[in-house]
Amino acid sequence: MINGFRAEVRNEINLIKPLDEVEQAARADALAWIDSGVEICRLKKPAVPPKHLISYFAVVDGEYLLLVDHINAELWLPTGGHVEPGEHPRTTVLREAKEELGLDGEFLLDQPVFLTITETVGKTAGHTDVSIWYVLRGNRHSELVFDTTEFHSIRWFHRDDVPFDRTDKHMGRFLQKLYGPELLCS
Repeated sequence: MINGFRAEVRNEINLIKPLDEVEQAARADALAWIDSGVEICRLKKPAVPPKHLISYFAVVDGEYLLLVDHINAELWLPTGGHVEPGEHPRTTVLREAKEELGLDGEFLLDQPVFLTITETVGKTAGHTDVSIWYVLRGNRHSELVFDTTEFHSIRWFHRDDVPFDRTDKHMGRFLQKLYGPELLCS
């Protein structure tokens, strides 16, 4: 039986209804990984262990979402960060929102929306992120102060204008799910 932190992460992943076969496979992989007993949180930068848990969060205002020009990944990404050992992934979201954007996070949706498993790219390429995606309420007219050690800049993109050639490879699927008939965040 799995209990404690692993059970919390497992339960969080089980709240996500997969969009497609890709997300279904990611969920099966993530649950087997959690159940294996290996360390699931990053213990040392940049990649110890080489596969670890991330909480991503899209800050959304209607049909607009905030992306950050991430220095290390060299991509426009949702904000997020590494889940600390014993830290609930939702707590990670709130901590990172405050640290990276100066934002007191408010969840737009009550549960995580999306799950991906990707090999990282950019300056710290080569490890695997298991990412649970959340959605926070945003206001594109509010001024945000962002962490300049992690991001070149931040920008609100209309969902149709996201730079798909320079973002997470799963972003199109995420937006399809986010603005689909079940969630309808517009």
